Amino acid sequence: MANIKSQIKRIGTSEKARQRNAAKKSAVRTAAKKVRLAVQAKDLEAAKVALAKAYSLIDKTVSDGVQHANTAKRQKAELARLVDSLK
Repeated sequence: MANIKSQIKRIGTSEKARQRNAAKKSAVRTAAKKVRLAVQAKDLEAAKVALAKAYSLIDKTVSDGVQHANTAKRQKAELARLVDSLK
């Protein structure tokens, strides 16, 4: 355990950030799963709604610095490809 006051604080803030980032990543994975389930059910309208929600969450993770921009683009492209397969 750290003895320096600033390092003790840094450990605490890093842990809070780690938990916050994990929650955001989890939300993105859940949103992507909802898109996949809607595609499996062949429900185009539900898939489009879920896709819009997933896009929003993915973009927020990039702006918050949780995910790299190229990772987000890859995820969005994959989900869009799935939804387009229903048309």
